[in-house]
Amino acid sequence: MILYLDSSAMVKLYVRETGSREVQQWTRDAQVIATSRITYVEMRAALARKWRDKTLVPKAYRVILHHVDEDWESTSVVEITGNLSKQASFLAEKHALRGLDAIQLASAVVLRKEGNRDISFACFDVHLAAAARKEGLVVS
Repeated sequence: MILYLDSSAMVKLYVRETGSREVQQWTRDAQVIATSRITYVEMRAALARKWRDKTLVPKAYRVILHHVDEDWESTSVVEITGNLSKQASFLAEKHALRGLDAIQLASAVVLRKEGNRDISFACFDVHLAAAARKEGLVVS
């Protein structure tokens, strides 16, 4: 099974939040972890915000960034292409999604269209999860 993690789900692998245990279990059960190229930027921005807000102390922040970079190397990354951008634009209009959420959903949809039938979409945004279900994805 391919587990597609959006940014909200992936951050929970590194910072203890509501849902972290579930995401950790899902990743253990998955054969492949996939995400969009944009997730790296969104994750780093979210982690930096936690550091600025003093939710993360500097040492923990540096350790987490090291783990993020190590793990990124084994993550299956969906590139943002012209085709994916068009798909995201369509999905944004269809489901009233924010731009980056539309890119996350389009990435999972494109991954499925490439012949990857067994995909589980993990996110913690109710609106995005509903859109993913409407697009025929299984939502964790």
